[in-house]
Amino acid sequence: MNKKGFFITIEGPEGAGKSTQCKMLCGYLEALGFECVWTREPGGTPVAEKLRDIVKYSKENISEEAELLLFNAARALHVANLIRPAVERGAIVICDRFADSTTAYQGYGRELNLEEVKNINSYAVGNCVPDLTLVLDLDQKSGFGRVKKRNHASIADDRFENAGSSFHDKVRDGFLKIAELEPERVKIIEASGSPECVHVLIREKVDDLIK
Repeated sequence: MNKKGFFITIEGPEGAGKSTQCKMLCGYLEALGFECVWTREPGGTPVAEKLRDIVKYSKENISEEAELLLFNAARALHVANLIRPAVERGAIVICDRFADSTTAYQGYGRELNLEEVKNINSYAVGNCVPDLTLVLDLDQKSGFGRVKKRNHASIADDRFENAGSSFHDKVRDGFLKIAELEPERVKIIEASGSPECVHVLIREKVDDLIK
């Protein structure tokens, strides 16, 4: 990208508090005077949001390979129509999940070939790589305790939140492995504390990037 702004992604397993932290981080950055764009994956554009509904809630059987391709179709739209233009005009984009989630969920969780997953991710994003990725790490029991407190009727129909404990253990391990392999870009944030405590840890990493 012909970069003027920054691209920050927030990742992690179910219930880690990604949406809450995206909102708090956006508020912090706006208070500093930055234009901040808060978005999510899958989604972020009208067509990508439709693909989100399909891949998360469809009653039709969706194979692991189809999941991978649907996520990356949505991602390619998201990058071209929202993320890249925002960063190029100087905004800070905060994205709730990005390609690392596909590596963790479809690569480690679904056990698809990791090199193929990474190659397809790379094709979808082109040169749109996060400047900083924050992985909110939380054990499965705590994460799903939080999930159960959400007042969302759709949770019972979410294909991923109902994928089973073994799957989610592999997803968490996948995120930790990604951080181990890319320590310069990917930082682990302990997410078991209060939202305010987690926000302070996130701010420290973001300040190192933008100041």
